[in-house]
Amino acid sequence: MTVALDGVRILDVTTSVAGPYCTLILSALGAEVIKVEHPERGDDTRGWGPPFWDGHSATFLALNAGKRSLAIDIKSPDGREALARVAAGCDVFVQNLRPGLAERLGLGFDALRERNERIVYCAIGAFGKAGPKRDLPGYDPLMQAAGGIMSITGEPERPAVRAGVSVVDQGTGMWAAIGILAALRQRDGAGAGAGAQLVDTSLYETALNWLPYQLVGYLGSGRVPAPQGSGIAILAPYQAYDARDRRIMVAAGNDRQFTALCGAVDRADLARDPRFASNAERVAHREALSAALSERFAEADAATWLETLAAAGVPAAPIQDVGEVAEDAQTAALDILQPLRHPHVRGLRVVAPPLSFDGERAAFRTAPPLLGEHSAAVLAAAGYPQPEIERLQADGVIAVTRPDREEVGRT
Repeated sequence: MTVALDGVRILDVTTSVAGPYCTLILSALGAEVIKVEHPERGDDTRGWGPPFWDGHSATFLALNAGKRSLAIDIKSPDGREALARVAAGCDVFVQNLRPGLAERLGLGFDALRERNERIVYCAIGAFGKAGPKRDLPGYDPLMQAAGGIMSITGEPERPAVRAGVSVVDQGTGMWAAIGILAALRQRDGAGAGAGAQLVDTSLYETALNWLPYQLVGYLGSGRVPAPQGSGIAILAPYQAYDARDRRIMVAAGNDRQFTALCGAVDRADLARDPRFASNAERVAHREALSAALSERFAEADAATWLETLAAAGVPAAPIQDVGEVAEDAQTAALDILQPLRHPHVRGLRVVAPPLSFDGERAAFRTAPPLLGEHSAAVLAAAGYPQPEIERLQADGVIAVTRPDREEVGRT
């Protein structure tokens, strides 16, 4: 079990995907993550679905393993004070609240720094901390649209489409985690006198960061990139082809691989054709090259081509659906689908991090929490006596689950 962040306590005041994905990574690295949720409805993703697994949102289960749930009304004075007291004992505070809301609630960087002079504070925004759009809300598809990703995704001459995964949300979560790790290292490396650190990132900045060579290419040439379907503008052949029974992806990334590809498909003449002598020439004559290869690939089944291309050293893969990926022998061999014991979800498995240390995969220590499962324990650790905890529960400020882990709402 990875314990790189053992002893690091994180207060997670985030919802949806980007923030929870950030703290999911840190949880897998050994940090204690206290997830703050609304006491009635919880994190927004508890309601996202279908699919649901034994009544629980698959999205929530996927993004919140290894965390503890503090269900608290942060808009009530008692709730804000309780959260600030918990933050005083934490190493990291992460929030993705609407612009300015953290400050209005007394949970901004300056306010928390007064209580905890060594806190690492991470703010995850939508469009960033400056500019004319800084106060606008944002979600992953909006940033794929506004950030240019949709404009280069899909088939030529067809409407722009969203990438099928939350690339901006999850990418932002990764950048937030990287920033937090860097801030912790700087703080701890500077010794006991090191001050608080402020980390800031946003969905829009992440969207731009996913377009490094497209943006640089535009700045250098003035040409606006267009969608390439399964291909990419800067390489050829680097796309999907229809075999006789299904599509496969072929990626010949250099001249040697292109020559090997031509030999593997019995078209060595293509490697000698001056139109395809270099990658730049192949890109310029992409349509002619694609037509020649497409004709050949249609003559045999995908399995035959994949075996032939592998023997020739040409990178290729079948285009699999999610079910095929889940059942793939490679997925099983990597042991990346981690089983977790959950009181309600039978046979729960989640995707573990794509990281191993000394041969051992980073893994989650506990299943995703029930709503308010750890409210009483977290507040007790922050110095609240049991009668005060019971009063907060009775007043509706917090939600607490029973010791038998039966999920309950507020009393």
